[in-house]
Amino acid sequence: MKYLIHLAIMAIIISCTGRKEKVEMIETVSIIPIPDSFTYSTNSFVLNPATKIYSPKENKVEAEFLQMLIKNEFDFTVSIQSSECESNCIKLTTSNLPDSSYHGAEAYHLIIEPNQITINGQSNEGLFWGIQSLNQVFNQTDHQDGYAARIQGLNILDQPKFKHRGLLLDCCRHFFSKEVIKKYIKLLSYYKMNILHWHLTEDQGWRIEIEKYPELTEHGAWRIESDGSKYGGFYTKKDIQEIVAFASEHQVTIIPEIELPGHSQAAISSYPYLSCEQKKVSVANDWGVFKEIYCAGNDSTFDFIENVLKEVMELFPSEYIHIGGDEAPKYRWEKCSKCQKRMVSENLNDEHELQSYFIRRIETFLNAHNKKLIGWDEILEGGLSPNATVQSWRGIEGGMHAAENEHYAIMSPTSHCYIDYPLDAIDLKKVYSFNPIPDSLSKDKQHYILGGEVNMWTEHVPDEKNLDNKVFPRMLALSEVLWSGTDTSRYKNFRNRVYNHFHVLDSLGVSYGAEAIPITLITTGDSTYITKNNRGIDLQYQVEMEDCTMKFQQYESPIYTNKDCILKARAVKNQMPYGETIEQQFCEKAKSVKSISYRTMYSENYVGGGNYGLLDGKLGSLNFRDGNWQGFWGKHAEVTIEFENQQLINQISAQFYHYINSWIFRPESMEVFTSENGINWISKGNTRTEIQKKTRGKMIVPMTINFKNPLHVKFIKMKAQNILQVPGWHEAAGADAWLFIDEIKIR
Repeated sequence: MKYLIHLAIMAIIISCTGRKEKVEMIETVSIIPIPDSFTYSTNSFVLNPATKIYSPKENKVEAEFLQMLIKNEFDFTVSIQSSECESNCIKLTTSNLPDSSYHGAEAYHLIIEPNQITINGQSNEGLFWGIQSLNQVFNQTDHQDGYAARIQGLNILDQPKFKHRGLLLDCCRHFFSKEVIKKYIKLLSYYKMNILHWHLTEDQGWRIEIEKYPELTEHGAWRIESDGSKYGGFYTKKDIQEIVAFASEHQVTIIPEIELPGHSQAAISSYPYLSCEQKKVSVANDWGVFKEIYCAGNDSTFDFIENVLKEVMELFPSEYIHIGGDEAPKYRWEKCSKCQKRMVSENLNDEHELQSYFIRRIETFLNAHNKKLIGWDEILEGGLSPNATVQSWRGIEGGMHAAENEHYAIMSPTSHCYIDYPLDAIDLKKVYSFNPIPDSLSKDKQHYILGGEVNMWTEHVPDEKNLDNKVFPRMLALSEVLWSGTDTSRYKNFRNRVYNHFHVLDSLGVSYGAEAIPITLITTGDSTYITKNNRGIDLQYQVEMEDCTMKFQQYESPIYTNKDCILKARAVKNQMPYGETIEQQFCEKAKSVKSISYRTMYSENYVGGGNYGLLDGKLGSLNFRDGNWQGFWGKHAEVTIEFENQQLINQISAQFYHYINSWIFRPESMEVFTSENGINWISKGNTRTEIQKKTRGKMIVPMTINFKNPLHVKFIKMKAQNILQVPGWHEAAGADAWLFIDEIKIR
């Protein structure tokens, strides 16, 4: 890699005795994640073909890894010796670090001096991470292949904040080759991430060879797409053994996820006796949650799962097995005589307790084989298994509940860690702001938070290029949070180091994406501002209205948007459009509003602008995560609006969202009431939509009530009737249904 590391231009020695000095220095060096303690100097070590690696026999693996790194980077081979050396050598040792505060197994001390480089690890793990820090310096050192290279003088003492630093990779919705998995293991290791959470079974495909059940891969690994094509793939046992060995060489532990009792349609399609109805179903070829789950009343189901897990445990040395446990609709269990009989025999009160029974039974089996269970936070429902670790994804509450009850937890909430989400929902800065330890968690329980993961679900990630684009650079933010701790004050410094690492990612064959959407729209009052998020860009905008559309022009001042219009904004770099064009539709806002109140509150996951979001004039798009939609889960929407004084009204309308794959249904009806005092109400109209509940696809459903004669009103109430539960014909039958609304228009 022939590009200049900025270290070489420094003329004085700066010591990192405080955070400010450390940040200034690290910005120059560009190590990610940021080390805990750091000193650097203008002295340097000359690495050349005569350099020796000194390593005791117990560090032979690490020495050979370093030897390979030097060969790959500098195109010469240095020798390894077991006898001590005093000059032109790299010493690799494992012993207690001189500073007793660095006592964890992953702690290391890296010193680069003119005569030698020394890396001492508290253990082999720590030694390896020290080598990876040196590797990052190598990768940013100016040199010519085959010639000596000058390595900047450094002194680093370092250790991680959290022990569990992971990436979840879903290889079921879309399949990724063995080579891609190894590439990602290498990248995880480079940034000191030590966990690959490998999602291997799903409704849409079974990806791991199980010798006892060949149909799982002969049939369950393949699905027929809507266009009639066949899609799929799986990993043989030989593939997995190779991948696990490669991961071990890079200090990465692979935790396999074998989903149960839900997300199991591919297995049920292969062996129908595993389900409650025992009928043939296809491997799912669409996204969402499906009602086909393992039958909890049939002992043969548990025999199957235990046999599968035996083969899984033989392949993966990890102390943990992830069993999923999330999004398990209870519809089949409610109607299954065997499941109901199981509930009676086990004295279980409801289907949530039946799921808890299911998880506990599997945990007992895993514990008997010296394995520990991890499950998504739904495993809390019905009572937590005795030794289970909770992975909290629906927020941080599940992890907090587990920790307060002295259970270990892994944090990966959708709010910060779901990097399959678009950048306008979760960008680099958002991930970097994540704090795995909630402020409200008792200090004596904080050690139960093991760490966190970024989750990469692949419904909309069909290939390696798209995968890279989603994961990078956002994964780097979590790597630093989990290794170095949360400190939002150093974000600017971190972002600059990320910019310096783009060259490194290029050399590693990573098709990384942007760190944020280039521009942001901010609406205040009647106007909208366009702000820059990236360097070196100009701003342009266009306003579309029913009767005219202007051309894109240079943005100079806020734009008036309290009207029916579409605002389009884009970044321009080097006189060319840069990134995607942002589009926001507006409508004229209701006038003279005094207050708005809710009988039933919207979900904290879909706040849509907060209490006045339904009157802010911003309309939602087909992306229901765009921040403009308010979501009501399993309950009706009822909103009351009070005006400053009586208003003359001809029409009330609202826009709803419909996408049943995500359990979002248009309302059954919308009704409007008026009142003079906010107490006594009169119905003024009711309307329904022609859109059927079973209609597939994403769509915005407008509903309007026109009044025969204009009304003078002080209060208006709008009720939208949620269907409340997902219907029986749906894949997620029985689950709570969503109702989404973006705006109430008053004319």
